[in-house]
Amino acid sequence: MEADAEEQSSESGGPDWAELTHECLTNIFSRLTIQDRWRGTMLVCKSWLRAFKDPSLHTIFNLDPQFDPPPELPIWWAPDFERKIDSMLSSVVRWSHGSLTEIRVRHCSDRSLALVAESCPNLEVLSIRSCPHVTDDSISRIALRCPKLRELDVSYCYEISHVSLALVGKNCPNLKVLKRNLMNWLDPSQHIGIVPNEYLNACPQDGESEAAAIANSMPHLESLEIRFSKLSAKGLSLICERCSNLEFLDLSGCANLTSRDIVNATPNLAHLKEIKKPNFYIPRSVFHTERYGHWRLYDERFQTDVFRI
Repeated sequence: MEADAEEQSSESGGPDWAELTHECLTNIFSRLTIQDRWRGTMLVCKSWLRAFKDPSLHTIFNLDPQFDPPPELPIWWAPDFERKIDSMLSSVVRWSHGSLTEIRVRHCSDRSLALVAESCPNLEVLSIRSCPHVTDDSISRIALRCPKLRELDVSYCYEISHVSLALVGKNCPNLKVLKRNLMNWLDPSQHIGIVPNEYLNACPQDGESEAAAIANSMPHLESLEIRFSKLSAKGLSLICERCSNLEFLDLSGCANLTSRDIVNATPNLAHLKEIKKPNFYIPRSVFHTERYGHWRLYDERFQTDVFRI
């Protein structure tokens, strides 16, 4: 078919695209969106496929535009979709020959991240939101083998704990940006029917441990997002005391914090430019109004089993 296409091209007097030089092809491909690049260029002919795999085209792998804007789709949480994302990421890692510096994907797993840790020593940005099968194991490998990391986004990844976060902070001294946002556990209605219920119910409860890991191992942070974290005033004070270079702090949805807690904790942040405070309005739908229902509010707020019968 390739020979027939070349013959037809020469007979029609049109340009023979298969004869473009490798340098010319990579220059053209570099101007395409990742969507256009993946959907057709590699299928044209062998020379285009070789150009598509050139390491210079795979220093950045950013799938975020394909997931934005919301709403999310249920299919993104399916095992088949995760395997496809893993396959794409693994291919890019192999083609990059170690030149990959930025990864922004969602719904990948430990399978592909293990390869990232092994093959991407120059990685500086890792954003892997909404990954139910990314665990401490792969993040610990990243921490040990990607010391140049300066930005990490592990939002909505519920199998990651304070253990690997502390290891990242210890081994990645250039880390400036951390995003560790949780889903809205106060009013999860926006996620119901999309995110599996068992995953919604697995929302991390160790806000204090994560706060301590951040405070004790990431002193050079400049931007921190911990939306809907369950940390307390003590955890926030520790972060503000140890991470004094913070310029941006997002505490949206942190229901265990009061306005006074925030005022008392933040005076040490001399470089702070913007802070997003919790919305202290709790929707009526969150808490039932049956008799003694107010004890559920206290139980959620103070993270204790004292009031459970």
